[in-house]
Amino acid sequence: MTTSPPPPARDLTFPLSRRLFTYDRTLFVQNMLLWGAFHASPALLTLAVSQVFTRLEAADKLGAAGQPLTPAIAAAWAAVGFFALARVFRWGLFYWALRSWITLWYTLNALVRRNLLAYLLTARGSRVLPDTPAEVVSRFRDDVDDVAGYVEIWVDGLGIVVFSLFAVFLMARVDPVITLLVCTPLLLMVFFVQRLTPTIRAYRRRMREATARVTDFIGETFGAVGAVKLAGREEQMVAHLRALGETRRHAALRDVLLTELIRGVNTNMVNIAVGLVLLLGANKIRGGGMSVGDFVLFIGLLPRLTGSMAFFGDAIARHRRTGVSYDRMNRLLQDAPEDQTVQHHPIYLNSEAPVIQSELDAHPLQELRVKGLTARHPGGAGVEDVSFNVQRGEFVVVTGRIGSGKTTLVRALLGLMPRQSGQIYWNGQEVTDPATFLVPPHCAYTAQLPNLFSDSLQENILTGAEEARLGRAVRLAVLEPDLQQLGNGLSTEVGARGVKLSGGQLQRAAVARMLAQHADLLVFDDVSSALDARTEAQLWDGLFTELDATCLVISHRHAALSRADRILVMENGKLVAEGTLEHLLETSAEMRALWAEEE
Repeated sequence: MTTSPPPPARDLTFPLSRRLFTYDRTLFVQNMLLWGAFHASPALLTLAVSQVFTRLEAADKLGAAGQPLTPAIAAAWAAVGFFALARVFRWGLFYWALRSWITLWYTLNALVRRNLLAYLLTARGSRVLPDTPAEVVSRFRDDVDDVAGYVEIWVDGLGIVVFSLFAVFLMARVDPVITLLVCTPLLLMVFFVQRLTPTIRAYRRRMREATARVTDFIGETFGAVGAVKLAGREEQMVAHLRALGETRRHAALRDVLLTELIRGVNTNMVNIAVGLVLLLGANKIRGGGMSVGDFVLFIGLLPRLTGSMAFFGDAIARHRRTGVSYDRMNRLLQDAPEDQTVQHHPIYLNSEAPVIQSELDAHPLQELRVKGLTARHPGGAGVEDVSFNVQRGEFVVVTGRIGSGKTTLVRALLGLMPRQSGQIYWNGQEVTDPATFLVPPHCAYTAQLPNLFSDSLQENILTGAEEARLGRAVRLAVLEPDLQQLGNGLSTEVGARGVKLSGGQLQRAAVARMLAQHADLLVFDDVSSALDARTEAQLWDGLFTELDATCLVISHRHAALSRADRILVMENGKLVAEGTLEHLLETSAEMRALWAEEE
């Protein structure tokens, strides 16, 4: 039994671009009119030049016949004046068209990037990137530029079409045979580019993917310099980078060569057309079948006409490349609507964005209840059928051996990874989208391996929070003793991913960042693993004495376990025991083993 091949994917380039163009109709139409007039105006300039030569030729004939030259000379000067006026007008037109185009370019560029980022940050459910971070950066940079640049085709297209039609009309009126001979190879060029469309798409996609692999490897290498040196693998890493670079070079070379091939063919078509006009036009002039003014008209219109035909060929190629960019961005957003990248939203390029006030929930946390939570990684490991609750003001610790599912449990609870089943209730109300709901002011989270931005320590802690909360956050995170060691205190630049901080300082900076945000529930994923016992004790004591905090903590350390109101013991992805430390030490062999190992 044979199965029919799947239907080809629908080309979304036209509908999505049309939606993008209508974001600011006035600005888009203004650009089309300005650039349309700019690209069409050379036809009038050429016509004026041809009229100058026509008038001069007429004056020469009148002089040879002994007739008065004044009317012919006046007509020639009038044609020169018209040419000068048209040239000045075109300069002014270019200035205003360029200003308008820059505004349109940055407007559409900002809109597409805003839509990509907004969906990744706020869409319902967990946002697991389908590709590496470097690939994501490539889509935000290169693919968005391709989409915004595609607008240029439509902005320029109106004027180029008008110019082409007018030029063909003027040339055909002089000599239709030469016009046909000139236009035929140019039309063949458009057909040639159309046939290359699949190859254009394939080469552009391979080049972008190869570039992303190189940048991703470089980023990972910078993040693991210490491990590479410790293992003595510098030569192997350089060799692998060289191999990736060579692959990218070949992919980029193919893409560039194809582009240059198209341009080269365009240029040769121009030369062929000019040669035909020179050859046939010269014979026409010698035989009296074409005037000097008509010949000048042909020569003046031909380069731009051939360039216009090349423009149409390039427009087809760019249309295909833009389709690749739309496909790549839609893959990044996965389950987003088809038009997510071009939806209309304010972007505030010319004004300050409104300040969004975070209002506290009218019903602060009284109870968080998790029922039957199951979440699995692609490899099969995860947590299964876990149920527990956290009451307001409680300090609940999740403990277990490495690989028991502690971090998976917390990440599935917070919506940072998809769950297969289970319900989450906040004060008895089901939370259907925890990734959106369990954020400040409801919940704040610090990961086991937190990331900081390449900025000052103060900016990393605040991240938009009120500066009045900075001092208490630093104190509660036990970060004050380190400020003098850092040289510039809170103004210290932490470097990429906080590379200038020690492991303990990095974790406490992340804790301070969490405490600077007002949140009912604080979730810690083993943040005390790089802290000494004294610092960890200060951290938990501060939370108890100064905050009415509700905490869910992953830890195996005595400092956390001994302060816990309740302890959840995980083993092989399941919750195997729950209770106070004293109760578990009496009833749970796993808890006794964990406690003994920590001692």
